[in-house]
Amino acid sequence: MTQIGFYHLTRLPLEQALPKLLEKALSAGFRAVVLAGSPERVEMLSDRLWTFEPESWLPHGSRRDGDAALQPVWLTDQDENPNQATILVMCDGAASEAVAPYARCLDLFDGNDSEAVAAARLRWKRWKDEGHQLVYYQQTAAGGWEEKSRT
Repeated sequence: MTQIGFYHLTRLPLEQALPKLLEKALSAGFRAVVLAGSPERVEMLSDRLWTFEPESWLPHGSRRDGDAALQPVWLTDQDENPNQATILVMCDGAASEAVAPYARCLDLFDGNDSEAVAAARLRWKRWKDEGHQLVYYQQTAAGGWEEKSRT
């Protein structure tokens, strides 16, 4: 079964946490799909990945750019994997119906939004019932991640 990590955003917003997680995935040789909640969010995240640090950027693309197979990170609001990614990053409450093909999934949710937390709990229950390995991570004061629970 797939390992699904729940990333409880409490200190840094998605726009700051996502680039760091994607950097780690790319440096480990993985390809990623980022499933966002809307086309507008896809474009905002794309802009952020170009500018998150003055001296760096993350190679990525979206439907607007095309050539999905060439993109190490594919940003989308559709449940798809056109770049043959092995990691799926879900944000904005978007959840894939096909997590099993991925080696690892990340579910990033806003811990300061009670509705987002409640929705994440429902996804946790669903994927636990399906037999996936679940790991819960919470942001640390330094902006890193601490594992708090594992099933």
